[in-house]
Amino acid sequence: MACPACGGETVAFAVPADLRGHAPGPHAALCSRCLRTAPADDGPDDPTFETVHPSFPDGEAGAALAIALGLLDSLALRRDDIDDCCSYAERAGADVLLTLDRLAGDDGLDPHFDVERRRHQLAELLR
Repeated sequence: MACPACGGETVAFAVPADLRGHAPGPHAALCSRCLRTAPADDGPDDPTFETVHPSFPDGEAGAALAIALGLLDSLALRRDDIDDCCSYAERAGADVLLTLDRLAGDDGLDPHFDVERRRHQLAELLR
């Protein structure tokens, strides 16, 4: 499936049951270029996100982080949703802020949000 916003390659995944209220559907896809999420028809329960970035977490941690990335353009409006997703990702073993640092340094990405600015804001939120 291609990203509906930029045409980039996507990674489909099943949304963990606890996060379905924050996601575009029970299955979603993360764009490996713009980092937007979109609904998907299907996706594995244990996704591999290496096409997004080699340091991106896999499995439920990656799914939770992917949902959070899709929401980061609306931090003021989706603060609680982002906090829930990031907390879930951290409980599942992801280092959210380190992953954002690594994504910020990847010239192959063209995120739909300012990664460095959002990373700083997210650090304040996750205290």
